[in-house]
Amino acid sequence: MSQQSVYSICGMCTVRCPIRVEVDSRGIRSLEGNPHFRHLNGRICPRGVAGKALVEDRERPQTPLIRQGERGEGKWRQASWDEALDYVAERLSGLMDRHGPETLGFSDRGGPFRDFHRAFLRGLGTPNYCNHDSSCARNVQHAHKSLTGLGRKDVVYDLEKAGHVVLQGRNLFESIDVQEVSALNTAMNKGCRLTVIDIRANVSATKADRFFMVRPKTDYAFNLAVIHELLRTGQYDREFAKRHIRDLDKLMTFVEGYSAEWAAEETGVPARDIRSFVSELAAAAPSVIWHPGWMTARYDNSFSICRSIYIINALLGAYGARGGLPLANSPGDVGQKGLNKFMDLYQKPQAKRADGVGWRYPHFEEGPGMAHLMYEAMESGEPYPVTAYIAYRHDPLMAYPEPERLKEIFSNLELLVSVTFSWSDTAWFSDVVLPLSPYLERESIIATKSVLQPFFFLRQRAVEPLFDTRADWEIISGLAKRLNLPELAYDSIRDIWEYQLEGTGVSVEDFQETGIVPLASREVYKDELRFKTPSGSIEILSGKLEEQGFSSLKPYESPAKAQSNRFRLTFGRCALHTQGHTVNNTYLHERMPENVLWINSREAKRLGIGDNETVQIRSNGHSERIRAKPTDMIHPEAVFMLHGFGHTLPVETRAYGKGAADNKFMPGGLRKWDPAGGGLALQEHYVEVSKIA
Repeated sequence: MSQQSVYSICGMCTVRCPIRVEVDSRGIRSLEGNPHFRHLNGRICPRGVAGKALVEDRERPQTPLIRQGERGEGKWRQASWDEALDYVAERLSGLMDRHGPETLGFSDRGGPFRDFHRAFLRGLGTPNYCNHDSSCARNVQHAHKSLTGLGRKDVVYDLEKAGHVVLQGRNLFESIDVQEVSALNTAMNKGCRLTVIDIRANVSATKADRFFMVRPKTDYAFNLAVIHELLRTGQYDREFAKRHIRDLDKLMTFVEGYSAEWAAEETGVPARDIRSFVSELAAAAPSVIWHPGWMTARYDNSFSICRSIYIINALLGAYGARGGLPLANSPGDVGQKGLNKFMDLYQKPQAKRADGVGWRYPHFEEGPGMAHLMYEAMESGEPYPVTAYIAYRHDPLMAYPEPERLKEIFSNLELLVSVTFSWSDTAWFSDVVLPLSPYLERESIIATKSVLQPFFFLRQRAVEPLFDTRADWEIISGLAKRLNLPELAYDSIRDIWEYQLEGTGVSVEDFQETGIVPLASREVYKDELRFKTPSGSIEILSGKLEEQGFSSLKPYESPAKAQSNRFRLTFGRCALHTQGHTVNNTYLHERMPENVLWINSREAKRLGIGDNETVQIRSNGHSERIRAKPTDMIHPEAVFMLHGFGHTLPVETRAYGKGAADNKFMPGGLRKWDPAGGGLALQEHYVEVSKIA
């Protein structure tokens, strides 16, 4: 029974690690990190190992489905692919004829494989593409662009060479990027210091040299004190500041009152600890990385927190430095031609975006848009009717606040389509479910990773689909054929790959041995720093922000304390699960079947709550039960739960009724967002916790 290796890309989370899959005639035998890929060397995280269980899961959609009863009722009829695609295309065509192509909204989870379906949207003529980022990293992106003109991924976290790494809003050892974990471990073994700033002691904190447990929503106060101390003591990189930072004098004036003593009152961190921490940072500079965070849709000042982090990196001279934030390289930066883009086949749509990005909100980047504002447009009908929606590997009913309100909004749509490899609340509420083959059963378009040593990478199909599911390119091509987009009407993934590679000097065969094609022989550090601001410098004062009436340097506001028995609700990730789509996975469910509620030990004792005792959490008339985890390792003003639990779909028998869903405790949450940064404020909500009598 011969065995072969297939090089592919993991799809269990948004990191998308290169993997090697061992298969034989019986199917998948093993999964491991691509051994040819630096920092992986065969390693893979627990979620990656569980990819085999995703393929074998008989509780995922197995065939196209068309709704029969009311939305959310769970009554479906099976359909062939031709029937389902005809149905979607005909309904969509009719709606676009009536309202214009911009009547279609589309959202996904982002990532490197978007070019083909974004080209599909352009070809139809709709500007209304969004990803999930307004509930994740929009604040980071917009903060960095407001300072440097660069996107957050235009710089590299050079972890392996770092001398000091600060994690704030980034739980690197639980929300795992295996390459980053490996690189940071290597650096720490060489003496790199790790500091973690959080409201609870996560796994990253247990590995840190310093852990600062700050009062919730006071991260900005902590950071302002760090800036104050760097400038007051002259421990910043004066030469870097002289060459690359504009309006430093305005920053100095702004932080005059934000001393370490002041911050100690706000955060609970002693002033002497802040000062010694700053000295440690300065000693390691410029090989310092203060990570700006991943999921920063937390507080209504998270944009300013992210901005302050990038300012600190700049003051330490980390930009462009080895072990700091060097600039990423695209293929063109290393003398190579990039992939041909399908989006370039079509003109950018002329219609205004429904979410207001680019016209009502000119300081926001247009690319991923703002999904929560697109939902508002669906509800209001302004600036025009959005009557059709495709949720593509995206579950807003689990990921966004106010799921019941979202259901009301979606109820008014004339077409709701879900493209998914697992059941989700959004799929269950859809008109049509188009089942996507899991990543081990599908190919994807070729993608580029722009890092110090850029490369092309390829996802290959390891095994044939177990059920009547299709790859993403097959689904989009099927719709393109029916909607008069012949440029995207492909029957072969190889034809797609060859179109992408034409003129690059790279062939499809070049991927066979390792699954990746490096575009440079080594890591390349750019000697010249180029920032894409009007001045070419890091701009402390952003013209775009100021023109829209926002202060580039937002004064700090002290958060109010919660009432008795009420706690700020916080949530996050762990190493075993990826949001909601893995909790029904047989392997991962066995290891973590439900979430628990972290609550400070002193507060739990005051409320008479014991370890592992079931408690009730309430907010705005909604209540759920969850087991409590009293611990000293969380701030007394907050409680914490893992995101993605509390499933209520009968088709998910393992996840059904296990744990609680955080997004149901966020009344008015769709309207709680930062107009300067765009991100939602998902941790500005409070719950009451009580012992069950």
